Amino acid sequence: MKKIRKDGRGRVLHRGESYIKKKSLFCFYYTDLWGKRKFLYAKDLAELRKKEEELVRNRLDRLETYPVANPDLNYVYDRYFANKQGLRSSTKGNYTYTYDHYVRNGFGKKKISEIRYSDVLAFYNGLLENGLQIGMVASVHRLIHPALDLAVRDNVLKSNPSNGVMTEVKKHAAPPKPRHALTLEAQRIFLKELDNPEYEGYKNFFVVMFGTGVRVGELIGLRWCDVDFDKSVISINHAISYYRRVESNGRAEFRVSLPKTVAGIRTIPMLDKVKEALLKEKQDQDKSGHYPIVEIDGMSGFIFCNKYRMLHNHNSLDRFIRKVVDHYNLKEIKEAEEANREPVILPRFSCHITRHSFCTRLCENDINIKVVQSTMGHKRIQTTLDVYADVTESKKMEVFELLNNNIVF
Repeated sequence: MKKIRKDGRGRVLHRGESYIKKKSLFCFYYTDLWGKRKFLYAKDLAELRKKEEELVRNRLDRLETYPVANPDLNYVYDRYFANKQGLRSSTKGNYTYTYDHYVRNGFGKKKISEIRYSDVLAFYNGLLENGLQIGMVASVHRLIHPALDLAVRDNVLKSNPSNGVMTEVKKHAAPPKPRHALTLEAQRIFLKELDNPEYEGYKNFFVVMFGTGVRVGELIGLRWCDVDFDKSVISINHAISYYRRVESNGRAEFRVSLPKTVAGIRTIPMLDKVKEALLKEKQDQDKSGHYPIVEIDGMSGFIFCNKYRMLHNHNSLDRFIRKVVDHYNLKEIKEAEEANREPVILPRFSCHITRHSFCTRLCENDINIKVVQSTMGHKRIQTTLDVYADVTESKKMEVFELLNNNIVF
């Protein structure tokens, strides 16, 4: 006959229940979907049995993979991220870095049942107060919001506490700083500075960058087989990214990827200056033997490399630009003082601004808007129109001056 187990007060214990005298806790053990033994604990038997009932309800609702103890945001996000399909490695790396850096060790530890709309709002406002731009806060929101949506769909939450938060944040946040293209004069000054022997090996790279408007990853990954000198066109069919890889334990690595959008796969006619720069790069490499020695995902024959014969990465290129700009500005200020004139100061800019500058040059020369879109590889025409509208505004006075001379009343 099976022995009936009881607690100290004579209450009959059910199967799986026990009392741990040393800890003064009641315990219930069960086996999860994967055959692992799990435990529930409570200070009294009534509380333990409530947890047991909740476990049964969760199993009936097929929610047993959630902890019976209230999960925190980190658990829900990891669950969401693990089931996210179709992400590129670079995108996964960005997601992981953003969440781990801004959420995981703080707000991420908060129990989801305790998170309210005002909590999310306060968290986002705190990020802004700590110097984050509204765009980065929006990136954080794009990770938290769908994770909480998943909890709602799983009937763990009744509603998503992050609904509408970004709309409220944007009402009071400073608008993002507009990206201003370099003027043609500033562009010429920068390229002329690269004639300095100290910057050897960079001039051809930036001439091609300013003269094609390609994304920095597309130019880093450009190969000689992508350049047709006879037809004077460049084929953009892939890019090189350098990001922390989830599958490589967070290490940053070079990888080949498709361009940012399907529209990014395109051909770009070569301007004469671009063609000259590429031919000069080829001649220089043939003469010096200094060419890239790397192979990335089976691809080789890359055009540009750094002094170690490795590929550039966009962060080091941005630092190089700042170095050139700062050095020029210090020199220009000194020369301007000696000549008793106003200095011509270069603004600090990034690799992406070279792309924006090229698009601006096309718009300034009244190139057909669809040609601009195709050349830039913009997925949406609105992206092109935004640049075009900015240029049009700056040219308004010039156009009306021409009308003043040509329109007869």
